[in-house]
Amino acid sequence: MHPVFLRLGMTLPILQAPIGSMASPELAAAVCEAGGLGQLSFTWKNAGQQESDMEKMRLLTKRNWGANFVLDFPVEEQLARALDRGVGLVSFFWGDGSEHLPSITLAGAVSAQVVGTVDEARRAADAGFDIVVAQGAEAGGHVRGTMGTLALVPQVVDAVSPLPVVAAGGIADRRGVAAAFALGAAGVWVGTRFLAAREADVHPVYRDEVLRATGDRAIRCEAFDIGWPAAPHRVLVNSTVRAWTNAGRPRAPHRPGEAQQVALRPDGSGISRYHFAAPHSGMSGDVEAMALYAGEGVGLVREVEPAATIVADLARGIPELAG
Repeated sequence: MHPVFLRLGMTLPILQAPIGSMASPELAAAVCEAGGLGQLSFTWKNAGQQESDMEKMRLLTKRNWGANFVLDFPVEEQLARALDRGVGLVSFFWGDGSEHLPSITLAGAVSAQVVGTVDEARRAADAGFDIVVAQGAEAGGHVRGTMGTLALVPQVVDAVSPLPVVAAGGIADRRGVAAAFALGAAGVWVGTRFLAAREADVHPVYRDEVLRATGDRAIRCEAFDIGWPAAPHRVLVNSTVRAWTNAGRPRAPHRPGEAQQVALRPDGSGISRYHFAAPHSGMSGDVEAMALYAGEGVGLVREVEPAATIVADLARGIPELAG
């Protein structure tokens, strides 16, 4: 296993992707306790929510864990709080996080940059990141590039060697893990499979849709752009996507049901159709109509399991553990 993972105290090179609000402290901690590395997404958390999550992590695991930040939004305060609490890994998505490297290095944390192109990977390596995450277009959620995992990962490996490359996108079982290592990856970054983890904070309706879906139902589009415009993403086709597609995929504000409120957050605030929020367990209303993020590997996700079971199954694809 690569020394950077050993530095984090990992026993398996398996990283749980920061799947937005569905990545609960219970999920992230369970992945850490199973030998991988769990992550929380702090981009949209206020100070109280972030402090609560970090305190839960302190109580649930003594292992290192990760914090993810999306750079289309201001993250300076959230990043500072995470570093103050001694987070082990800081990962950045949708933008160049290199300006934050000095503070990460000073705090003794490991840095990771998610990329969607070979050029982005080279820039991350030149900037001094510890890990490059190569996200193929099969990935669920917001998708940085257009190249598939099979083509992207080996090209990134060749471009940034000897820097460790973590493969992301379409990896949902041990076969995907084995393929990633065959491409030269040092580890894997898995999101969609963990939507079916027992510890994930996923609304039951969303989880049922994931368990029923096949990979061809996970499409790349820009439908759910309210709150995060011009950011392509991969979601399951649902009632909102079908109505929008049948109307010819018009742009805002001419989409079907544009002004409708489809769901409520736990605090009672409304969520409009086409908002980028995904449904977690505290939401109510027509959550099926919300953004149901999932990657093309969703057809391999068939049952709800403890996170530790998922990690153990993925680990069977690691070459030195296979068999």
